[in-house]
Amino acid sequence: MRNLIKIAALALSLSDTCYADPDLLLTRVSLDQATHQIIKEHKLTVLGAHTEIIDGREIHIIKVLTADGHIRHYRIDAETGNPIH
Repeated sequence: MRNLIKIAALALSLSDTCYADPDLLLTRVSLDQATHQIIKEHKLTVLGAHTEIIDGREIHIIKVLTADGHIRHYRIDAETGNPIH
């Protein structure tokens, strides 16, 4: 038992410091954030918004009314915040 404790202590002392690099952390985008971004960037009227799982990915779908009266759907990847074309 003492040997096991010594080995564990040695392993911990030889290991590098473990921390989360903020640059490597993924920033999830909420449905609310995605909707507000569409409003801010495109100045469109939002008719509805919801989130679906498509091919194992969380996708925000935002339905908007364009200035010329057409309906358009924006699809935003919830993991990255990037639009899906």
